Amino acid sequence: MLKEFKKFALRGNMIDLAVGIIIGGAFNSIVNSLVNDIIMPLLGVFTKNINFSDWFFALDGEAYGSLAKAEEAGAAVVKYGLFLSNILNFVIMAFVVFMIVRWINKLHKPEPPKAPTTKKCPYCLSDINLKATRCSHCTAEISEDSEETKSEVSKA
Repeated sequence: MLKEFKKFALRGNMIDLAVGIIIGGAFNSIVNSLVNDIIMPLLGVFTKNINFSDWFFALDGEAYGSLAKAEEAGAAVVKYGLFLSNILNFVIMAFVVFMIVRWINKLHKPEPPKAPTTKKCPYCLSDINLKATRCSHCTAEISEDSEETKSEVSKA
């Protein structure tokens, strides 16, 4: 059983997953810091420091001055302000992650296109090797000058 567990734990996929989770945790803290320490204060300037966490309504019909007072009284409350705040945080984080991934993707250089290894037979239009002198599908002889054979086929 110990050998089986060792084989399972040391598989390449398992190690890749562990590394991904560790890097994801570190990336999460970076994105959280960017959103909470940089973007949200700037957003607070434009929204005049609206505090969504104080937006609630009590289900018992009473009027409470703040959410803390309502919770202290033991009232059942719907905290729709916190819900809106979490939605806003999610949208901002998703946008920040999108921008970071977009920036990282721009850093990757695309691979140059590979040289073709096949050509079309002018008679049956099958793919054949570039160096072939005879088509493996229709057995027609393929000359080096493919333009001549194409014009012959179009005349026929």
